[in-house]
This record gives sequence, structure tokens and C-alpha cells, in this order.
Amino acid sequence: MKKNIFYIVFILSLASASSCKQALIEQMHSAIAANNFYKTAADAETAINGAFSPLQNQLYYQRTNWCITDLSADIFYVCNGNSPRLQYQMGQQSATNSLTGPYWQYTYQMIKNANDVIEYVPGIDINIAVKNDIVGNAYFLRALGYFDLVRIFGAVPLVLLNTSDQSLFPKRTSADSVYVQIIKDLQFAEANCLHMDALPASKIGRVTSEAASSMLARVFLQRASTSFAVATDNQNSLAECNKVISYSGSHPNVLTLVPNYASIFNPDTPNGPECIFSIQFGGYSPSSMNLTVWMFTPTDNPWHGYGAFLPYASFINAFDPIDNRKAVNVGLIFSGKTYISKYIDPALSYGSERCNFPVLRYADILLMQSEALNNINAGDVTKFNGINAVRTRAGLGSKLYSLSNTPSQADFINALANERLCELAIEGVRRYDLIRWNKFISVKAAQGYTIDQNHVLFPLPQTELDVNKNLTQSPGY
Repeated sequence: MKKNIFYIVFILSLASASSCKQALIEQMHSAIAANNFYKTAADAETAINGAFSPLQNQLYYQRTNWCITDLSADIFYVCNGNSPRLQYQMGQQSATNSLTGPYWQYTYQMIKNANDVIEYVPGIDINIAVKNDIVGNAYFLRALGYFDLVRIFGAVPLVLLNTSDQSLFPKRTSADSVYVQIIKDLQFAEANCLHMDALPASKIGRVTSEAASSMLARVFLQRASTSFAVATDNQNSLAECNKVISYSGSHPNVLTLVPNYASIFNPDTPNGPECIFSIQFGGYSPSSMNLTVWMFTPTDNPWHGYGAFLPYASFINAFDPIDNRKAVNVGLIFSGKTYISKYIDPALSYGSERCNFPVLRYADILLMQSEALNNINAGDVTKFNGINAVRTRAGLGSKLYSLSNTPSQADFINALANERLCELAIEGVRRYDLIRWNKFISVKAAQGYTIDQNHVLFPLPQTELDVNKNLTQSPGY
């Protein structure tokens, strides 16, 4: 089996990477030669578990992902002087940022492991439905990785086969081509993954057909805002949202907008019917603990957190006084300071270790449906259905939107921007929302940070440029 220099560098770099209270030790299934593995159903399960594993790491979805997406936006700010995080906050990230390099590496490790599944699992003689579901999960994970990368860096290496010569020192592939591959991968996952009602309890946390549809809706909506948008992107996003909404209508016990917003983030009730796809933690073993909330809680007794971030006043004030989401998101007040409280474990007096991280949930589908409808036809009154359902759940049933109080397309986007902020804060979408609405640079300017269009994208990590001479740096860096 060919040595893959691109990923060997990843493994070597992990040995020197450090982070606070590192909890995860990755087991690299891909270190096993393919001809000695990929023989049985158990091998296929081990392989797909290996593809999911990087998501739990602090330097990927457990921390760095929401630093990139939400710290760099308008939700919270750094209060401990940490330089790599301050770069994200200011929109002035450097190629040597010590968080961005590992994030890139963990993303490509997930992609590599997914590629192995895609390449080798089809050759295993097992139940075809089981096989298709496992391979569909791998296609989804590969798409998720590339969707993260293309939104952060723009053009990135597109490696689809680990044993090809192209995987050794890959060049950057244009962002529009990366999007095309993401959509192909998600369409495969949509057609081959199990539906939510067919997912066994033992497989909770795996990808479903509805998760693939939901991610497709997000991908089409994001691409619709780019310079390489396809004319049908908004319609395609709407169609994917409608698939999920239709599924909810016929399977309300499996997928629905739950009545209690707080229950979504309660680790005692994980993976409820609003959850479409979440990164699983759910316990106190070293392989599953989630340190996210420690970053937000006070350092003082009884919390013993890191107190690394505090919410912007603008985020606190974004909530209507009667909005029941405010108490969930910023309900911890200690020694005169307001702290972010979204992922606090109610059973503990200090940082939660059990909370899953939501990637896709039903409220987002309703809000994306509203956005797509507004983009297609600003006069379509059905665009208010989704956003008003979410507002009603938040206790704002007396303050719903209509053409009378939100008459223009721009008015609706402004209302939606605030709604998504209150509903989806610290769920890894805010930066991309602001970029999609062409609001990111103005939001940073309001915070006192001047950035140009080049700095909407991140620079490629210097560690990757050093080992792969086929890579070129992004403009402006």
C-alpha cells in the first residue's frame, strides 16, 4: 500500500500538538494494511467508527470548530489574551495559527478514513443494506469535511482516493469544483443511508438519509450566495428542506420541533426528535468527554471552568425580553458577569462533559426553508411559516413576522439574521450565515476590526505549505 506523505505529516504533527486537558487518543484504523483488513462486517464497522472518531477531538468539533465559526463572528469574545483565539476574533488569523493547522489536519484525517471506507468496504461480502449505509455514512463525512474546508479556506486539495499518486502532494482544487463533489457525496448518502425511523438504537449518532438531505439544503443555500452559484441552488435547497419537513410530517415521533428548547441541550435527554445529526459525547470516559462548556463557565467555585470567553452585549441584547431561549444561552450570571450557559449540565455544579454538539437539527431546516423561499420570491407569504414556528416555540407567538412588519426581502434577512443568532448560537453556523448575507465584514467593522474581502477566507496553514510545495497561499496573506 502506497505511503501517503500528505497524511503521514498529519500523524507526526499530532505528536507535538498540545491543548488544554486533552481527552482523546485517536486509534488510526487506517494504519492497518488494506489486504489484512476489510474482510468482515466487524471490520467495516471499525472502519466507519474510525472515520467518525476525529470529530470528537478538541482541535476539531469539540472546540476549534466553534471558535472558527462563532468566535470569529458576533456571539462571544476572548477574555484571557489567548493569541490564536484573538486572531479569530479580530479576523486577522495568520498562517501559523496553532489552532488552524491541527483543524486542517483532523479534517483531512476524517476525509482519509472516509476514503478508505469508500474504497474498501464495497468489496466486503456483507448484507447489502448494511454495506450501503456504512458507505453512505463515509460519503457524508467526506462531504462534511470538504464543506468545512471550502467555507474556511476556499480552494483546497480534493483527495478522493488515498492510494492514488494525486494524494501524495495534492494541489488546490477550485471552490466550485469542491462544491460539486460535496453535492455528489451527499446525494449518495441521501440515497443509501438509513432513514431516521430505521436507525437502530445501537447506531445513534450515525448519519441518516434525513441528515444528508439537511446538509444538502445547507450546501445549496451557501453556494447560492457565491460567485459560482448555480441558478437552481435556492430551489434545490428548498426541495431538500421540504423533503425533511415532509418526513417530519409523516414521522412526528422521530423528527419534529420539540416544545422545550432547553431539552435539546440537556445531556439527560440527548438525541431527541429535533436532533438530526450531532457529535456524540454523552459520558465521562476519556473517549467521550466534551470540555466545551468549561471554556465558558467561571473559574471561581463552584464552576472551576476556564472562563475563556464572554458573550458580547449585542448577543445578550439580541433576545427579546420574553424569549425563552435567553435563559438557555446566557442564563448564568455569576459575580456580576453574564456567561454563556447553552451546554451546561444541569446535574453538575461545574463544566459539563456529557453534552453532544449539534450539527443539524430541525429548527435549522425550518429557518433554511424560510430563507430559500425569501430568496426565490420575497412576496411568498409561506416563507413566514418556518421562522414563525421557531419563534412560537421560543415564546414569541405574539410577535410573529408577516409582510406587514417585514415587507422587503432585505427586511426579512435582517429578521432572519437575528432569529438564527438566538436559535443557533454556538452551533457552528454563524460565520457562514454572515458571509452568505454579505454581512461579515460590516459586523467585524462594528466590533472595531477592519478586514478586507481576502480575509473572509483563512490562510492555508504554514505547516502544510512547508511540506507540500504544490500548495499556494491564499491572496492577501
